[in-house]
Amino acid sequence: MLADVAGSIWWLLVVLGLLVTFHEFGHFWVARRMGVKVLRFSIGFGKPLYTRTAADGTEYVLAALPLGGYVKMLDEREGPVATADLDQAFNRKSLLARTAIVAAGPVFNLIFAILAFWIMFMLGTQEMRPVIGAVDGFAAQSGLPANSQITAVGDKPMATWTHVVLALMGPALDGDEVTLQLQTGNSAETTGAAGQQVQRRLDFSRLLKPVDEANLLADIGLHPWQFTMDMPPVLGQLTESGAAAAAGLQIGDRISSIAGQPVASWYELSQAIDQHAKAGVPLRLELIRNDAILTVALVPQQSETDSRVLLGIGAVQPEPATVEGWRAAYFFNWHYGPIAAFSAAGGELWRLTTSTMGMLGRMLSGNASVKNLSGPITIAQLANESAAMGLSRFLFFLGLLSLSLAILNLLPIPMLDGGHLMYYAVEAVTGNPVSERVQMIGQGIGLLLLAVLMGLAFTNDILRLLT
Repeated sequence: MLADVAGSIWWLLVVLGLLVTFHEFGHFWVARRMGVKVLRFSIGFGKPLYTRTAADGTEYVLAALPLGGYVKMLDEREGPVATADLDQAFNRKSLLARTAIVAAGPVFNLIFAILAFWIMFMLGTQEMRPVIGAVDGFAAQSGLPANSQITAVGDKPMATWTHVVLALMGPALDGDEVTLQLQTGNSAETTGAAGQQVQRRLDFSRLLKPVDEANLLADIGLHPWQFTMDMPPVLGQLTESGAAAAAGLQIGDRISSIAGQPVASWYELSQAIDQHAKAGVPLRLELIRNDAILTVALVPQQSETDSRVLLGIGAVQPEPATVEGWRAAYFFNWHYGPIAAFSAAGGELWRLTTSTMGMLGRMLSGNASVKNLSGPITIAQLANESAAMGLSRFLFFLGLLSLSLAILNLLPIPMLDGGHLMYYAVEAVTGNPVSERVQMIGQGIGLLLLAVLMGLAFTNDILRLLT
């Protein structure tokens, strides 16, 4: 637990350090190119931990609070400027130059994102094919076949489950209709081979319960393939003091039903246990042993460490060759050369940008929950988890977070880069800069909006920890 906390804090500092530095360097670099004098380049806020003044007078600061940074430029609105330096003042620059300086931060975050995706695709990343292992609820009612692969949503080809989720999120939240292209008959032997091509229509206006964005596939009734779906419900392990051993179950027994519900795989066995088993309440199992059908009653036990109900059983572990066959059938390595990787990175950036913008719009319209907002606690946890999964996954997380930072900063909220760009747009139309009084009022509104957003994000973080 302590190691997870320490790791999360460390990777949060690494992630924020990289992204904030790149963002602020964008402002800094373009300001220098536009002839603006930079007084301070700070990573973090608050008390300086490290300060160095360069020969040109720019002060470089590493501050104690790492949740942002800033570039302080020479500006007559913030203090007196020597006559000899007036041509280097930010407020004296043209509208185009000021716009370029302010926009440079988000633009550099977009550049960082596409670079992260580019390197990720060149290194290679393992992805799971969008193979449906099981269906229930709305998906079953819509006629989606189990053991089939989603090849397209509408007219958009699908290569991974991530792409499927992004493609289905909008229609599911909006109650729209979408057509899925599927290849049926997938298994460890046939995945990727030519199969029957079918279409199924999902009319999300008929989906009765509201969609939880974090559990989209489960709410729809789509369950991605898992190893346990191809594993027989045969006992390979028994806990010595467990409920199954006490009831006389043996290694090699094949469970055929639980509480009258037939099971044909270890996955279905697990689902039936979750549905029917209650601690201390007798549970009826039907099993096959040496071609004989037996009925056994056992009493499930409560786990001592969590909320699970346990029978004290385990599956027969598949042979390594079988596992490798599954991996080859259901997973693939997404790997490209430098040119193709850049094209793939651009496609990934566009896909994630449209999805993020769509989600923001739906949160404003009420079609999506503000529970999707995340704060530094969730970011720290995800940073730690992605780092543990390897460099490619960490690069994807960095790219996604950098894109999110770019989009956030481009929102037309005073105090953010987007708010300044909004003022410059007004100036471009009217020919006059927005008055300082209006800007001061806007800063107050922007500060309030940011406080509300941060409050929601922190609240969501805490609720996730408690649930």
